[in-house]
Amino acid sequence: MDLADLTNALGPAEPAFRAAQIYDAVYRQRVENWEAVSNLPKPLRARLAETLPLGLPAIEKRYVSADGTVRYLLRLADGKTVETVWMPEADRATICISSQVGCAVDCKFCLTARMGLERNLTAGEIVGQVLLAASSQRVTAPVDRLNIVMMGQGEPLLNLANVIKATRLLTDPEGMGIPPRRITLSTAGIVPKIAELGRETIRPKLAISLNASYEDQRRELMPITRKYHLKDLMEACRAYPLRTWEKLTFEYVLLKGVNDNDADARRVVQLLAHLNCKVNLIALNPGPGIPFETPDPARVATFQAIVRRAVPCFVRKPRGLDVFAACGQLKRMELVTIAG
Repeated sequence: MDLADLTNALGPAEPAFRAAQIYDAVYRQRVENWEAVSNLPKPLRARLAETLPLGLPAIEKRYVSADGTVRYLLRLADGKTVETVWMPEADRATICISSQVGCAVDCKFCLTARMGLERNLTAGEIVGQVLLAASSQRVTAPVDRLNIVMMGQGEPLLNLANVIKATRLLTDPEGMGIPPRRITLSTAGIVPKIAELGRETIRPKLAISLNASYEDQRRELMPITRKYHLKDLMEACRAYPLRTWEKLTFEYVLLKGVNDNDADARRVVQLLAHLNCKVNLIALNPGPGIPFETPDPARVATFQAIVRRAVPCFVRKPRGLDVFAACGQLKRMELVTIAG
């Protein structure tokens, strides 16, 4: 709920300032139960506990990687589970959040795709992942530098209304206060929704999951291309209204012997010509049942060198591979430790 939602929910019997107190308690103080909100009258706390539960997800399991990454398996109110990933670095941290339970897009190199789509997340369930991870890790935005990436389970643009409301809640200076430039949404390329996102005043940065250098190749790897063609996707990117401080990001998962040769790299450069953008390369993060292999580091470096002649190009370091927390690995994988 935003402040207007809270005001409506409380009704005219409560003073207007009560909604602001509750909003502050939830989003700035990150309370875990209504009894902790000591500036509210006891009868109101009791009413809130009965009629407006906080709705934070519960941590069902927590997997910690050797590199410090944490994969949270979170249980929602209806029993569905979703994943959130905490990635610490020396001067900042990134929280990778989900926008749907599962995913309908069916990219052939992604474990999440094998789940299918179970349902959309509400704005509260999206924000709740950030609140819970931040509390679990004892950090506070904007004092601590937090980046949010909507790159977990799901296709954010297929749940755009809830994603935009969640973004407003996350960026509100009266709440968590995370700057919009620190929030990134990744899409497989839902062309009409890209334009819709661009019309929003408060929105995340946009990242496009490209992963191929020509139409037929992308159709094989990302069947969504049959509906939203590569040509139309690139046109939508050219038309996208970037803010003065903003670049488009293109993500490219490198698959050994499939989309990682020099000709592919040169075609990527041609696709991105005249766009204000950068490229993130991701050597495939493997998983059971994925019919592709990770390219050798030398091949990745060569691909990067070709693209970098024309476009800023970076290799994204995998995080949390040992606990299935890396990009494309979120499929609620169970990990069993065998003693001895």
